[in-house]
Amino acid sequence: MRYRQLTSTGDYTFGQGNLNYVEKQEAVSQAVKTRLKLLLGEWWEDLEDGLPLFQVILLQRGNEDGRQTIDLLVQERILGTAHVTGISSFQSEISGRVYKAEAVIDTEFGQITETMGLEVGV
Repeated sequence: MRYRQLTSTGDYTFGQGNLNYVEKQEAVSQAVKTRLKLLLGEWWEDLEDGLPLFQVILLQRGNEDGRQTIDLLVQERILGTAHVTGISSFQSEISGRVYKAEAVIDTEFGQITETMGLEVGV
C-alpha cells in the first residue's frame, strides 16, 4: 500500500517526489486516520461513506450505551480500511463530552496503534 503523506495539519505534501509517499504500516495508519475523519455525506463521490458524527454520534448520551454505539461505529470504520485484518484490542472512555479511544490494529504489514478523540453529545 502506498499513500500520499499528509502534513500535521492534514494537507497533502508535494514537491519531494517519492518522499511525499508513505508505505506499509504508516500508509495503513494514515488511511485509518483519514477514514475516521471523513464525515458521512462529506465526500461528493460517495455520500453514504463516512463516520455519522452528526447523524448518530452527537445524539448519544455520555454513558455506557452511548459509548458502545460509538465504539461499534469507530471499529466498523477501522475494519473497513484497506489492508486491515483485525483489531487486537480496543479501549474507549467517555469523560464529560469527550470520547477517547485507542486501538491496536492488525494489518497485512504488522500491528499499529491508533488513538482518537471526539466531542460527543450531551
